[in-house]
Amino acid sequence: MILPIVGYGDPVLKKKAKEIEQDFPKLKELVANMFETMHKANGVGLAAPQIGKSIRLFVVDLTPYGEGEDADEDCKDFKRVFINPIIFEESGEEWGMEEGCLSLPHLRMEVFRKPVVKIEYYDENWDLYEEELDGFPARVIQHEYDHLEGILIPDRISAMKRTLLKGKLNNIAKGNVSVNYKMRFANAL
Repeated sequence: MILPIVGYGDPVLKKKAKEIEQDFPKLKELVANMFETMHKANGVGLAAPQIGKSIRLFVVDLTPYGEGEDADEDCKDFKRVFINPIIFEESGEEWGMEEGCLSLPHLRMEVFRKPVVKIEYYDENWDLYEEELDGFPARVIQHEYDHLEGILIPDRISAMKRTLLKGKLNNIAKGNVSVNYKMRFANAL
């Protein structure tokens, strides 16, 4: 089932999400719905707060970037569920890349992140993993992890840039934005 994506301005996006237990109700169904919602919106990652659930869960599917002529080998077969993740190390020299977010439609901003992360997480079967990721997968993981911490892209840019974006951010918060996927806006008129 395709779920509405929460737009900028909804308080759930600014909360630190809570860990979940193995008996979380209908977890596999929720994960399947999150993947379906993310794919419908042409996203590569989706965190539970973006669908209004303040829990430590996100999904990532980078497989389209691992196919074809310009394939990124790091993205090949990279489709994962991250439950109760903990990034316990970020390393390397920060590099900038333009990022977008399904909760901030039509906004792309340069965000600086470290290129390597070490992360521990459970998958949907509650198998525990510890991995070191770099490049594009590491960036997507950091972006989705930020959602679990209540951090959004505007929090990662300068105050001056945020001021310049204030009108666009207010429009998104009010639902004055056109998208081709289902959204929910806290401050819609």
